[in-house]
Amino acid sequence: MTDAPPPHMSAHVDTFARDHLPPPGLWPDLVFDLPELRYPDRLNCGAELLDRTAERFGGERPAFRTGDGEVWTYGELRRRVDRIAHLLSGELGVRPGNRVLLRGPTTPWLAACWLAVMKAGAVAVTVLAQQRAHELATVCEIARVTHALCDTRTVDDLVKAEVPGLRVTTFGGDSPDDLLRRGGELPQTYEAVETAADDVALIAFTSGTTGRPKGCMHFHRDVLAIADTFARHVLRPTPDDVFAGSPPLGFTFGLGGLVVFPLRAGASALLLEQAGPRQLLPAIAEHRVSVLFTAPTAYRALLEGRDGHDLSSLRRCVSAGENLPAATWRAWHEATGIRIINGIGATELLHIFISAADDAIRPGTTGVPVPGWHARVVDDSGSEVPDGEPGLLAVRGPVGCRYLADERQTAYVRGGWNVTGDTYVREPDGYFRYVARADDMIISAGYNIAGPEVEDALLRHPDVAETAVVGQPDDERGQIAVAYVVLRDGARRDPDALRAFVKAELVPYKCPREIVFLDALPRTATGKLQRFRLRATGGPPGHLK
Repeated sequence: MTDAPPPHMSAHVDTFARDHLPPPGLWPDLVFDLPELRYPDRLNCGAELLDRTAERFGGERPAFRTGDGEVWTYGELRRRVDRIAHLLSGELGVRPGNRVLLRGPTTPWLAACWLAVMKAGAVAVTVLAQQRAHELATVCEIARVTHALCDTRTVDDLVKAEVPGLRVTTFGGDSPDDLLRRGGELPQTYEAVETAADDVALIAFTSGTTGRPKGCMHFHRDVLAIADTFARHVLRPTPDDVFAGSPPLGFTFGLGGLVVFPLRAGASALLLEQAGPRQLLPAIAEHRVSVLFTAPTAYRALLEGRDGHDLSSLRRCVSAGENLPAATWRAWHEATGIRIINGIGATELLHIFISAADDAIRPGTTGVPVPGWHARVVDDSGSEVPDGEPGLLAVRGPVGCRYLADERQTAYVRGGWNVTGDTYVREPDGYFRYVARADDMIISAGYNIAGPEVEDALLRHPDVAETAVVGQPDDERGQIAVAYVVLRDGARRDPDALRAFVKAELVPYKCPREIVFLDALPRTATGKLQRFRLRATGGPPGHLK
Protein backbone atom coordinates (compact mmCIF):
# COMPACT_ATOMS: atom_id res chain seq x y z
CA MET A 1 0.00 0.00 0.00
CA THR A 2 1.65 3.22 -1.14
CA ASP A 3 0.75 6.87 -1.39
CA ALA A 4 -0.79 8.96 1.37
CA PRO A 5 -4.29 8.10 2.57
CA PRO A 6 -6.87 10.77 1.76
CA PRO A 7 -6.84 13.66 4.24
CA HIS A 8 -9.32 13.42 7.06
CA MET A 9 -11.44 16.09 8.68
CA SER A 10 -9.03 18.03 10.84
CA ALA A 11 -9.74 18.75 14.50
CA HIS A 12 -7.58 21.87 14.30
CA VAL A 13 -9.30 25.18 14.86
CA ASP A 14 -6.04 26.97 14.10
CA THR A 15 -5.22 25.61 10.63
CA PHE A 16 -1.77 27.21 10.25
CA ALA A 17 0.14 23.92 10.25
CA ARG A 18 -2.07 22.16 7.71
CA ASP A 19 -2.25 25.29 5.56
CA HIS A 20 1.56 25.40 5.38
CA LEU A 21 2.21 21.78 4.49
CA PRO A 22 3.98 21.38 1.13
CA PRO A 23 1.68 20.89 -1.86
CA PRO A 24 0.74 17.18 -2.08
CA GLY A 25 2.71 16.83 -5.31
CA LEU A 26 5.91 17.60 -3.40
CA TRP A 27 5.35 14.96 -0.72
CA PRO A 28 7.29 11.71 -0.79
CA ASP A 29 5.35 8.53 -1.50
CA LEU A 30 4.19 7.01 1.79
CA VAL A 31 4.16 3.27 2.41
CA PHE A 32 1.86 1.48 4.88
CA ASP A 33 2.60 -2.16 4.09
CA LEU A 34 2.51 -3.51 7.66
CA PRO A 35 -0.90 -4.22 9.24
CA GLU A 36 0.05 -2.28 12.37
CA LEU A 37 0.57 0.88 10.30
CA ARG A 38 -3.04 1.05 9.13
CA TYR A 39 -4.30 3.46 11.73
CA PRO A 40 -7.90 4.64 12.20
CA ASP A 41 -8.95 8.00 10.76
CA ARG A 42 -9.26 9.56 14.23
CA LEU A 43 -6.11 9.17 16.30
CA ASN A 44 -4.52 11.10 19.16
CA CYS A 45 -0.98 9.86 19.82
CA GLY A 46 -0.98 11.26 23.37
CA ALA A 47 -4.03 9.21 24.29
CA GLU A 48 -2.58 6.12 22.60
CA LEU A 49 0.79 6.40 24.35
CA LEU A 50 -0.59 7.18 27.79
CA ASP A 51 -4.28 6.30 28.24
CA ARG A 52 -4.35 3.12 26.17
CA THR A 53 -1.03 1.93 27.61
CA ALA A 54 -2.21 2.51 31.18
CA GLU A 55 -5.36 0.56 30.40
CA ARG A 56 -3.39 -2.35 28.92
CA PHE A 57 -0.65 -2.64 31.53
CA GLY A 58 -2.15 -1.06 34.64
CA GLY A 59 -1.79 2.37 36.20
CA GLU A 60 0.56 1.22 38.96
CA ARG A 61 3.45 0.36 36.63
CA PRO A 62 6.37 2.83 36.63
CA ALA A 63 6.43 5.22 33.66
CA PHE A 64 9.09 7.84 34.43
CA ARG A 65 11.98 7.82 36.89
CA THR A 66 14.30 10.61 37.98
CA GLY A 67 17.94 10.55 38.97
CA ASP A 68 17.08 11.20 42.63
CA GLY A 69 14.86 8.13 42.85
CA GLU A 70 11.40 9.60 42.26
CA VAL A 71 9.08 7.29 40.32
CA TRP A 72 5.94 8.33 38.45
CA THR A 73 3.48 5.54 37.76
CA TYR A 74 1.35 5.51 34.64
CA GLY A 75 -1.61 6.50 36.77
CA GLU A 76 0.21 9.45 38.32
CA LEU A 77 1.55 10.53 34.95
CA ARG A 78 -1.93 10.39 33.44
CA ARG A 79 -3.43 12.52 36.22
CA ARG A 80 -0.68 15.14 35.91
CA VAL A 81 -0.90 15.22 32.12
CA ASP A 82 -4.66 15.59 32.21
CA ARG A 83 -4.50 18.51 34.63
CA ILE A 84 -2.00 20.27 32.36
CA ALA A 85 -4.26 19.57 29.36
CA HIS A 86 -7.19 21.15 31.23
CA LEU A 87 -5.08 24.21 31.98
CA LEU A 88 -3.96 24.48 28.35
CA SER A 89 -7.41 24.24 26.82
CA GLY A 90 -9.05 26.27 29.58
CA GLU A 91 -7.31 29.16 31.33
CA LEU A 92 -4.37 29.40 28.92
CA GLY A 93 -6.63 29.51 25.87
CA VAL A 94 -4.78 26.95 23.74
CA ARG A 95 -6.93 25.85 20.83
CA PRO A 96 -6.42 22.72 18.72
CA GLY A 97 -3.74 23.50 16.14
CA ASN A 98 -2.02 26.27 18.16
CA ARG A 99 1.76 25.82 18.33
CA VAL A 100 3.11 25.38 21.86
CA LEU A 101 6.85 25.72 22.46
CA LEU A 102 8.28 23.33 25.07
CA ARG A 103 11.63 24.11 26.68
CA GLY A 104 13.61 22.78 29.59
CA PRO A 105 15.98 20.05 30.75
CA THR A 106 14.92 16.45 30.32
CA THR A 107 12.47 15.83 33.19
CA PRO A 108 9.17 14.00 33.70
CA TRP A 109 7.44 17.39 33.80
CA LEU A 110 8.71 18.31 30.34
CA ALA A 111 7.55 14.95 29.01
CA ALA A 112 4.18 15.44 30.74
CA CYS A 113 3.80 18.83 29.04
CA TRP A 114 4.48 17.22 25.66
CA LEU A 115 1.84 14.56 26.28
CA ALA A 116 -0.63 17.22 27.44
CA VAL A 117 -0.09 19.25 24.26
CA MET A 118 -0.79 16.07 22.25
CA LYS A 119 -3.99 15.32 24.17
CA ALA A 120 -5.16 18.94 23.83
CA GLY A 121 -4.82 18.69 20.05
CA ALA A 122 -2.17 21.41 19.83
CA VAL A 123 1.17 21.22 18.01
CA ALA A 124 4.35 20.71 20.07
CA VAL A 125 7.47 22.64 19.12
CA THR A 126 10.12 21.18 21.42
CA VAL A 127 13.43 23.05 21.49
CA LEU A 128 16.71 22.57 23.31
CA ALA A 129 17.29 24.08 26.73
CA GLN A 130 20.63 25.40 25.44
CA GLN A 131 19.24 27.39 22.53
CA ARG A 132 19.72 31.13 22.76
CA ALA A 133 17.33 34.04 22.31
CA HIS A 134 17.90 34.65 18.60
CA GLU A 135 17.50 30.94 17.82
CA LEU A 136 14.28 30.79 19.80
CA ALA A 137 12.97 33.91 18.10
CA THR A 138 13.60 32.34 14.68
CA VAL A 139 11.79 29.10 15.60
CA CYS A 140 8.83 31.04 16.99
CA GLU A 141 8.69 33.19 13.87
CA ILE A 142 8.75 30.24 11.46
CA ALA A 143 6.20 28.17 13.38
CA ARG A 144 4.06 31.14 14.48
CA VAL A 145 4.24 29.92 18.06
CA THR A 146 1.49 31.33 20.28
CA HIS A 147 2.17 29.68 23.65
CA ALA A 148 5.18 28.34 25.53
CA LEU A 149 5.62 26.01 28.50
CA CYS A 150 9.10 26.54 29.89
CA ASP A 151 11.07 25.23 32.85
CA THR A 152 11.61 28.25 35.08
CA ARG A 153 15.36 27.64 35.02
CA THR A 154 15.55 28.20 31.26
CA VAL A 155 13.03 30.99 30.78
CA ASP A 156 15.48 33.92 30.57
CA ASP A 157 16.50 33.40 26.95
CA LEU A 158 12.88 32.90 25.96
CA VAL A 159 11.97 36.23 27.53
CA LYS A 160 14.94 37.87 25.81
CA ALA A 161 13.69 36.56 22.47
CA GLU A 162 10.84 39.10 22.71
CA VAL A 163 8.46 37.08 20.57
CA PRO A 164 5.38 39.23 19.83
CA GLY A 165 2.23 37.88 21.43
CA LEU A 166 3.91 34.81 22.95
CA ARG A 167 2.20 33.66 26.14
CA VAL A 168 4.85 32.04 28.38
CA THR A 169 3.91 29.82 31.32
CA THR A 170 6.70 28.49 33.51
CA PHE A 171 6.82 25.27 35.51
CA GLY A 172 9.00 24.04 38.35
CA GLY A 173 9.22 27.32 40.28
CA ASP A 174 7.71 28.98 43.34
CA SER A 175 5.60 31.56 41.54
CA PRO A 176 1.84 31.43 42.11
CA ASP A 177 1.54 31.59 38.30
CA ASP A 178 3.58 28.38 37.96
CA LEU A 179 1.95 25.77 35.72
CA LEU A 180 2.03 23.11 38.40
CA ARG A 181 0.39 25.32 41.02
CA ARG A 182 -2.27 26.59 38.64
CA GLY A 183 -3.19 23.10 37.53
CA GLY A 184 -3.19 21.52 40.98
CA GLU A 185 -6.93 21.82 41.58
CA LEU A 186 -8.12 20.99 38.06
CA PRO A 187 -9.86 17.69 37.19
CA GLN A 188 -7.61 14.63 36.98
CA THR A 189 -9.25 13.24 33.86
CA TYR A 190 -9.27 14.78 30.39
CA GLU A 191 -10.84 13.43 27.25
CA ALA A 192 -8.28 13.82 24.49
CA VAL A 193 -9.22 15.87 21.45
CA GLU A 194 -10.25 13.56 18.61
CA THR A 195 -7.55 14.65 16.22
CA ALA A 196 -7.28 13.23 12.73
CA ALA A 197 -4.49 10.72 12.19
CA ASP A 198 -2.96 13.23 9.76
CA ASP A 199 -3.32 16.30 11.95
CA VAL A 200 0.11 17.81 12.64
CA ALA A 201 1.23 16.80 16.13
CA LEU A 202 4.72 18.28 16.25
CA ILE A 203 7.15 20.50 14.40
CA ALA A 204 10.75 19.38 14.86
CA PHE A 205 13.45 21.78 13.80
CA THR A 206 16.68 20.58 12.28
CA SER A 207 19.88 21.34 14.19
CA GLY A 208 23.59 21.47 13.61
CA THR A 209 23.52 23.10 10.18
CA THR A 210 24.22 26.57 8.91
CA GLY A 211 21.46 28.75 7.59
CA ARG A 212 17.80 29.08 8.53
CA PRO A 213 16.41 26.04 10.41
CA LYS A 214 13.84 23.84 8.74
CA GLY A 215 10.67 22.84 10.54
CA CYS A 216 9.69 19.22 9.93
CA MET A 217 5.98 18.58 10.40
CA HIS A 218 4.88 15.19 11.68
CA PHE A 219 1.40 13.77 12.18
CA HIS A 220 -0.16 11.90 15.10
CA ARG A 221 0.12 8.66 13.13
CA ASP A 222 3.83 9.35 12.50
CA VAL A 223 4.57 9.36 16.22
CA LEU A 224 3.12 5.86 16.54
CA ALA A 225 4.68 4.66 13.28
CA ILE A 226 8.25 5.06 14.54
CA ALA A 227 7.35 2.89 17.55
CA ASP A 228 5.52 0.36 15.40
CA THR A 229 8.45 -0.02 12.99
CA PHE A 230 11.89 0.45 14.57
CA ALA A 231 10.96 -0.12 18.22
CA ARG A 232 8.59 -3.02 17.59
CA HIS A 233 10.62 -4.92 15.00
CA VAL A 234 14.26 -4.06 15.77
CA LEU A 235 14.53 -2.86 19.37
CA ARG A 236 11.76 -5.17 20.68
CA PRO A 237 11.36 -3.70 24.18
CA THR A 238 9.49 -5.37 27.02
CA PRO A 239 7.31 -3.78 29.72
CA ASP A 240 10.07 -4.44 32.26
CA ASP A 241 12.69 -2.43 30.38
CA VAL A 242 14.15 0.77 31.80
CA PHE A 243 15.17 3.23 29.07
CA ALA A 244 17.80 5.95 29.44
CA GLY A 245 20.03 7.99 27.18
CA SER A 246 21.81 11.22 26.42
CA PRO A 247 19.67 12.88 23.69
CA PRO A 248 17.33 15.62 24.97
CA LEU A 249 13.63 15.62 24.19
CA GLY A 250 14.14 18.54 21.79
CA PHE A 251 15.97 16.07 19.57
CA THR A 252 13.72 13.48 17.87
CA PHE A 253 16.26 10.77 18.72
CA GLY A 254 15.56 11.53 22.39
CA LEU A 255 11.80 12.03 22.01
CA GLY A 256 11.50 8.58 20.47
CA GLY A 257 13.97 6.77 22.69
CA LEU A 258 12.93 8.29 26.02
CA VAL A 259 9.19 8.94 25.65
CA VAL A 260 7.51 7.35 22.62
CA PHE A 261 9.18 3.92 22.64
CA PRO A 262 8.98 3.15 26.37
CA LEU A 263 5.38 4.39 26.67
CA ARG A 264 4.27 2.41 23.61
CA ALA A 265 5.74 -0.73 25.22
CA GLY A 266 4.44 -0.14 28.75
CA ALA A 267 8.03 0.26 29.95
CA SER A 268 9.65 3.08 31.96
CA ALA A 269 12.27 5.72 31.22
CA LEU A 270 14.91 7.28 33.44
CA LEU A 271 14.89 10.99 32.55
CA LEU A 272 18.17 12.66 33.53
CA GLU A 273 18.66 16.42 33.41
CA GLN A 274 22.37 15.83 32.85
CA ALA A 275 23.08 12.71 30.82
CA GLY A 276 26.71 12.81 29.80
CA PRO A 277 28.90 9.72 30.25
CA ARG A 278 29.83 10.75 33.81
CA GLN A 279 26.17 10.81 34.80
CA LEU A 280 25.09 7.78 32.75
CA LEU A 281 27.65 5.35 34.16
CA PRO A 282 26.46 5.44 37.79
CA ALA A 283 22.81 5.86 36.72
CA ILE A 284 22.87 2.66 34.66
CA ALA A 285 23.90 0.67 37.71
CA GLU A 286 21.70 2.45 40.26
CA HIS A 287 18.50 2.30 38.22
CA ARG A 288 19.22 -0.98 36.40
CA VAL A 289 18.91 0.60 32.97
CA SER A 290 18.36 -2.03 30.29
CA VAL A 291 17.96 0.06 27.09
CA LEU A 292 20.43 2.83 26.31
CA PHE A 293 20.23 5.47 23.56
CA THR A 294 23.31 7.58 22.84
CA ALA A 295 25.82 8.53 20.16
CA PRO A 296 29.10 6.84 19.14
CA THR A 297 31.13 9.52 20.88
CA ALA A 298 29.40 8.74 24.17
CA TYR A 299 29.98 5.00 23.81
CA ARG A 300 33.70 5.68 23.48
CA ALA A 301 33.61 7.89 26.58
CA LEU A 302 31.63 5.28 28.51
CA LEU A 303 34.29 2.73 27.66
CA GLU A 304 36.98 5.07 28.94
CA GLY A 305 35.27 5.54 32.31
CA ARG A 306 33.54 2.20 32.80
CA ASP A 307 35.98 0.79 35.39
CA GLY A 308 34.19 0.31 38.68
CA HIS A 309 30.72 0.74 37.17
CA ASP A 310 28.24 -2.10 36.81
CA LEU A 311 26.80 -2.26 33.29
CA SER A 312 25.35 -5.75 33.64
CA SER A 313 21.72 -4.56 33.49
CA LEU A 314 22.10 -3.38 29.87
CA ARG A 315 20.62 -5.58 27.20
CA ARG A 316 20.00 -3.12 24.34
CA CYS A 317 22.28 -0.29 23.24
CA VAL A 318 21.25 1.95 20.34
CA SER A 319 23.57 4.31 18.45
CA ALA A 320 22.49 7.04 16.04
CA GLY A 321 23.17 10.68 15.27
CA GLU A 322 26.43 10.00 13.45
CA ASN A 323 28.21 7.04 11.90
CA LEU A 324 29.20 4.26 14.31
CA PRO A 325 32.78 3.20 13.51
CA ALA A 326 33.40 -0.53 13.46
CA ALA A 327 36.26 0.01 15.92
CA THR A 328 33.87 1.50 18.48
CA TRP A 329 31.34 -1.30 17.95
CA ARG A 330 33.98 -3.98 18.49
CA ALA A 331 35.47 -2.29 21.55
CA TRP A 332 32.03 -2.01 23.20
CA HIS A 333 31.19 -5.62 22.36
CA GLU A 334 34.50 -6.85 23.72
CA ALA A 335 34.06 -4.90 26.96
CA THR A 336 30.35 -5.58 27.61
CA GLY A 337 29.28 -8.48 25.42
CA ILE A 338 26.51 -6.26 23.99
CA ARG A 339 26.03 -5.74 20.27
CA ILE A 340 25.27 -2.07 19.64
CA ILE A 341 22.22 -1.56 17.42
CA ASN A 342 23.45 0.94 14.86
CA GLY A 343 20.91 3.02 13.00
CA ILE A 344 20.42 6.00 10.75
CA GLY A 345 17.51 8.34 11.22
CA ALA A 346 16.65 11.90 10.32
CA THR A 347 14.59 14.71 11.80
CA GLU A 348 12.73 14.76 8.47
CA LEU A 349 11.69 11.12 9.00
CA LEU A 350 11.40 11.39 12.80
CA HIS A 351 13.54 8.39 13.77
CA ILE A 352 15.56 5.35 12.63
CA PHE A 353 14.75 3.70 9.29
CA ILE A 354 17.82 1.51 8.58
CA SER A 355 19.20 -0.72 11.33
CA ALA A 356 19.85 -4.28 12.47
CA ALA A 357 19.90 -6.13 15.79
CA ASP A 358 21.35 -9.27 17.33
CA ASP A 359 22.80 -11.80 14.90
CA ALA A 360 21.77 -9.64 11.94
CA ILE A 361 24.30 -6.93 12.93
CA ARG A 362 27.34 -6.54 10.71
CA PRO A 363 29.91 -4.12 12.18
CA GLY A 364 30.86 -1.41 9.73
CA THR A 365 27.40 -1.35 8.15
CA THR A 366 24.25 0.46 9.27
CA GLY A 367 22.01 -2.50 8.54
CA VAL A 368 18.98 -3.11 6.36
CA PRO A 369 15.70 -1.20 5.98
CA VAL A 370 13.60 -1.44 9.11
CA PRO A 371 10.35 -3.38 8.47
CA GLY A 372 7.88 -0.88 7.06
CA TRP A 373 10.65 1.10 5.32
CA HIS A 374 12.27 0.87 1.89
CA ALA A 375 15.67 2.20 0.82
CA ARG A 376 17.84 2.34 -2.25
CA VAL A 377 21.00 4.07 -3.47
CA VAL A 378 20.58 6.46 -6.39
CA ASP A 379 22.59 8.83 -8.56
CA ASP A 380 21.90 12.54 -8.98
CA SER A 381 19.14 11.79 -11.50
CA GLY A 382 17.35 9.44 -9.09
CA SER A 383 18.27 6.24 -10.91
CA GLU A 384 19.42 3.29 -8.82
CA VAL A 385 23.14 2.59 -8.92
CA PRO A 386 24.52 -0.98 -8.96
CA ASP A 387 25.27 -2.70 -5.69
CA GLY A 388 28.77 -1.88 -4.47
CA GLU A 389 28.80 1.61 -5.97
CA PRO A 390 28.36 4.76 -3.87
CA GLY A 391 25.37 7.02 -4.35
CA LEU A 392 22.74 8.98 -2.47
CA LEU A 393 20.57 7.23 0.09
CA ALA A 394 16.86 7.41 -0.79
CA VAL A 395 14.20 6.23 1.66
CA ARG A 396 10.44 5.95 1.92
CA GLY A 397 8.07 4.52 4.47
CA PRO A 398 5.12 5.53 6.68
CA VAL A 399 6.71 8.88 7.59
CA GLY A 400 8.02 11.43 5.10
CA CYS A 401 9.61 14.85 4.88
CA ARG A 402 7.14 17.71 5.01
CA TYR A 403 8.93 21.00 5.62
CA LEU A 404 6.98 23.93 6.99
CA ALA A 405 6.63 26.41 4.10
CA ASP A 406 10.21 25.83 2.93
CA GLU A 407 11.45 25.76 -0.66
CA ARG A 408 14.10 23.22 0.35
CA GLN A 409 11.35 20.57 0.20
CA THR A 410 12.23 19.97 -3.45
CA ALA A 411 15.86 19.24 -2.57
CA TYR A 412 14.98 16.62 0.04
CA VAL A 413 12.09 14.90 -1.76
CA ARG A 414 12.87 13.76 -5.30
CA GLY A 415 10.73 11.46 -7.38
CA GLY A 416 8.68 10.38 -4.39
CA TRP A 417 11.71 9.43 -2.29
CA ASN A 418 13.32 11.16 0.70
CA VAL A 419 16.95 11.82 -0.27
CA THR A 420 18.75 12.18 3.03
CA GLY A 421 22.02 13.76 1.91
CA ASP A 422 24.06 10.70 2.90
CA THR A 423 26.36 8.81 0.57
CA TYR A 424 25.84 5.06 0.95
CA VAL A 425 26.74 1.78 -0.70
CA ARG A 426 24.27 -1.07 -0.89
CA GLU A 427 26.17 -4.32 -0.63
CA PRO A 428 25.09 -7.30 -2.78
CA ASP A 429 23.59 -8.97 0.31
CA GLY A 430 21.28 -6.00 0.90
CA TYR A 431 23.16 -4.33 3.75
CA PHE A 432 23.66 -0.57 3.60
CA ARG A 433 27.11 0.80 4.38
CA TYR A 434 27.65 4.45 5.24
CA VAL A 435 30.29 6.26 3.21
CA ALA A 436 29.93 9.95 4.11
CA ARG A 437 27.58 12.85 4.11
CA ALA A 438 27.24 13.89 0.50
CA ASP A 439 29.11 17.12 1.27
CA ASP A 440 31.77 15.33 3.33
CA MET A 441 33.28 13.41 0.43
CA ILE A 442 36.84 14.64 -0.07
CA ILE A 443 38.04 14.71 -3.67
CA SER A 444 41.82 14.98 -3.73
CA ALA A 445 43.84 14.77 -6.94
CA GLY A 446 40.97 12.84 -8.54
CA TYR A 447 40.63 10.36 -5.68
CA ASN A 448 37.46 10.08 -3.59
CA ILE A 449 38.26 9.95 0.12
CA ALA A 450 35.46 9.30 2.63
CA GLY A 451 36.30 11.07 5.85
CA PRO A 452 34.55 8.50 8.10
CA GLU A 453 36.68 5.70 6.68
CA VAL A 454 39.85 7.58 7.64
CA GLU A 455 38.33 8.38 11.03
CA ASP A 456 37.65 4.69 11.61
CA ALA A 457 41.30 3.92 10.90
CA LEU A 458 42.56 6.64 13.23
CA LEU A 459 40.25 5.45 16.02
CA ARG A 460 41.97 2.07 15.91
CA HIS A 461 45.14 3.79 17.17
CA PRO A 462 45.30 3.39 20.96
CA ASP A 463 46.20 7.07 21.53
CA VAL A 464 43.23 8.54 19.61
CA ALA A 465 40.09 9.40 21.62
CA GLU A 466 38.15 11.31 18.93
CA THR A 467 38.77 12.44 15.39
CA ALA A 468 37.11 14.14 12.45
CA VAL A 469 38.46 14.19 8.91
CA VAL A 470 37.37 16.90 6.47
CA GLY A 471 38.52 18.33 3.17
CA GLN A 472 40.39 21.63 2.98
CA PRO A 473 41.17 23.61 -0.20
CA ASP A 474 44.54 22.94 -1.82
CA ASP A 475 45.97 24.63 -4.90
CA GLU A 476 47.59 21.48 -6.27
CA ARG A 477 45.10 18.76 -5.37
CA GLY A 478 41.84 20.68 -5.18
CA GLN A 479 41.38 19.37 -1.65
CA ILE A 480 43.47 17.59 0.93
CA ALA A 481 42.28 15.42 3.79
CA VAL A 482 42.85 17.06 7.18
CA ALA A 483 42.42 15.08 10.39
CA TYR A 484 41.46 16.89 13.59
CA VAL A 485 42.45 14.65 16.48
CA VAL A 486 41.76 14.58 20.23
CA LEU A 487 44.25 12.35 22.03
CA ARG A 488 43.76 10.35 25.18
CA ASP A 489 45.20 11.81 28.37
CA GLY A 490 48.96 11.54 28.49
CA ALA A 491 49.45 10.66 24.82
CA ARG A 492 52.20 12.43 22.88
CA ARG A 493 51.28 14.58 19.88
CA ASP A 494 53.13 12.78 17.12
CA PRO A 495 51.57 13.38 13.69
CA ASP A 496 54.15 11.27 11.87
CA ALA A 497 53.30 8.24 13.98
CA LEU A 498 49.59 8.67 13.24
CA ARG A 499 50.23 9.04 9.51
CA ALA A 500 52.34 5.89 9.50
CA PHE A 501 49.56 4.06 11.34
CA VAL A 502 46.90 5.14 8.83
CA LYS A 503 49.10 4.22 5.89
CA ALA A 504 49.33 0.76 7.36
CA GLU A 505 45.53 0.57 7.59
CA LEU A 506 44.42 2.20 4.31
CA VAL A 507 45.73 2.86 0.83
CA PRO A 508 48.26 5.73 1.05
CA TYR A 509 46.17 8.31 -0.82
CA LYS A 510 43.62 8.19 2.02
CA CYS A 511 46.19 9.21 4.62
CA PRO A 512 45.60 12.74 5.96
CA ARG A 513 48.00 15.31 4.55
CA GLU A 514 47.63 17.37 7.71
CA ILE A 515 46.92 16.37 11.30
CA VAL A 516 45.73 19.01 13.77
CA PHE A 517 45.52 18.28 17.48
CA LEU A 518 42.61 19.78 19.41
CA ASP A 519 41.49 19.59 23.02
CA ALA A 520 37.91 18.93 21.87
CA LEU A 521 35.92 18.69 18.66
CA PRO A 522 33.15 21.23 18.02
CA ARG A 523 29.71 19.76 18.64
CA THR A 524 26.11 20.92 18.78
CA ALA A 525 24.06 20.84 21.98
CA THR A 526 22.71 17.46 20.81
CA GLY A 527 26.22 16.04 20.45
CA LYS A 528 26.47 16.11 16.67
CA LEU A 529 29.86 16.87 15.23
CA GLN A 530 29.95 20.30 13.53
CA ARG A 531 32.05 19.48 10.50
CA PHE A 532 31.22 22.82 8.91
CA ARG A 533 33.23 24.54 11.67
CA LEU A 534 36.25 22.42 10.85
CA ARG A 535 35.89 23.06 7.13
CA ALA A 536 35.48 26.79 7.84
CA THR A 537 39.08 27.07 8.99
CA GLY A 538 40.00 27.16 5.29
CA GLY A 539 43.52 26.87 3.92
CA PRO A 540 46.17 25.72 6.36
CA PRO A 541 44.50 24.20 9.42
CA GLY A 542 44.52 26.25 12.57
CA HIS A 543 42.10 27.79 15.02
CA LEU A 544 38.39 27.25 14.56
CA LYS A 545 36.46 30.24 13.31
